[in-house]
Amino acid sequence: MGSGKAERTAFPPFGNDPREDTEAVMKFYKLRAGFPSHVLKEANRAGARAAEPGKRLDLRKRFIFTCDPASARDFDDALSLESAGRGRVTLGVHIADVSHFVEPGGALDTEAYKRSFSVYFPDRVLPMLPETLSNGVCSLVPGEDRLAFSVFITFDKTGKPVARSFAKSIIRSKARFTYEQVMRVISGGARKGADAVDAKARKTILAINELAQTLRARRFADGALDIAVPETEVELDSEGMMTGLVTRPYDESHQMVEECMVAANEAVAAELTEHGIHVIARLHEPPDDEKIEMLRAELGAFGVNVGNIANRKAMARFLESIKGHPLYSTISVMVLRSMKRAVYDSTRMGHYGLAKRFYAHFTSPIRRYPDLTLHRQLADYLDGRAYRVPAQRLAKWAQHATEMEERAADAERAVAEMKKYRFLEESAASRQTIDYNAVIAKCAPYGCFVEIPELGVSGLVHISNISHRYVKFNEHDHTLSVPGGGRWRIGDSMKVRVLRVDRDERHIDFIPVR
Repeated sequence: MGSGKAERTAFPPFGNDPREDTEAVMKFYKLRAGFPSHVLKEANRAGARAAEPGKRLDLRKRFIFTCDPASARDFDDALSLESAGRGRVTLGVHIADVSHFVEPGGALDTEAYKRSFSVYFPDRVLPMLPETLSNGVCSLVPGEDRLAFSVFITFDKTGKPVARSFAKSIIRSKARFTYEQVMRVISGGARKGADAVDAKARKTILAINELAQTLRARRFADGALDIAVPETEVELDSEGMMTGLVTRPYDESHQMVEECMVAANEAVAAELTEHGIHVIARLHEPPDDEKIEMLRAELGAFGVNVGNIANRKAMARFLESIKGHPLYSTISVMVLRSMKRAVYDSTRMGHYGLAKRFYAHFTSPIRRYPDLTLHRQLADYLDGRAYRVPAQRLAKWAQHATEMEERAADAERAVAEMKKYRFLEESAASRQTIDYNAVIAKCAPYGCFVEIPELGVSGLVHISNISHRYVKFNEHDHTLSVPGGGRWRIGDSMKVRVLRVDRDERHIDFIPVR
């Protein structure tokens, strides 16, 4: 959210009933919950195609498992690992074959294209595909035969990819693990009790994690940016009011899955591109020089000497150098804001943040339409045909995907904001004395804007609440000071309490806690 009044000019309206917030946001962003009847009928018919798998590599005897959040309902990716001799290993990334069930140009495909993404709210999910597919025949549930695309990448002992291959496959997941279970294995636990993981599974998990950490280290050595900003989930009560925020950990279990998905995305993009097939790339361009200079100035106001961050490796070294800094989270957010937004593009390729020359989305076809498009292209490539979408149409698809992704992200953010504003408004009205640790993000003649990392909100501390004495704004160093008294500057910590909330204007006033 922006400082003071929010940066966006229009907001979804608040109603009287917090249980209707999501509906208000859906209406504002023109998002639909249900599917038309003809789409549902086609989805029900499409499920029968599971009995017609066609020619596929049979991997049902291989140890393949999924790793997802405990609350996950659909599973679109699974992992395996095999020894390839001479210290080499072959990673298998197995992705649900949605393209087998969704025919190009059909009702399902048309609806999936319109939506382009699944949208995740605190109280519901708007899936891209009907649950008959997303939670049914496409989901890689354990113990069931499922159709997949399998990506095999062989790595040497240094984590360098030395071979890759692809296949339509049929798999049977042997286990469904949660991130928490996998993390316990990595930490040396999960050996006894109801949550125990057998020896074979532990060995495979530990080997994949070792490979993932090697791949991660290689990426950072190549200049990938390590920006770890915690993700939070809003928890609600039965009345639709926020009861708290849960921070998602970003531990080795999450890193393990992420590195495997990045490797698969890169391998498919490289394979098709090198064979002259244009794809919808996941493009992340370097930041503009102007943005870098603005970032340098902002960080300088924090007293942080950034040095030369004009190239990616220098930026990566800087991010590494500030780990452990008390304002690390705030600085990371500032760095993120200086970056260009990742988009979908049909003519350019490259991912600045991941330090990848070839990169496209392949691993989530249940919830992202660009992935489904890439699956179709890979399928035709493997069959010796070329799914060559006309350049103009591919460009249109990429632009539409970018727009729909932004709409989904805005909608998700809007619901979370509404819940937070209601929570803080109720807190202020009931005079609850909840104190928050804030960081000063900006100083102005009329006060200082603070950010509350704990809540992910920002607001204003007016000068009248900073001191009863004259408060001077110093333009040269953007600080506030009281002659002979205190001084406030960007990056300073401040304990604050909510004074008032204007939820319609998305504005919060805080007072410092003495």
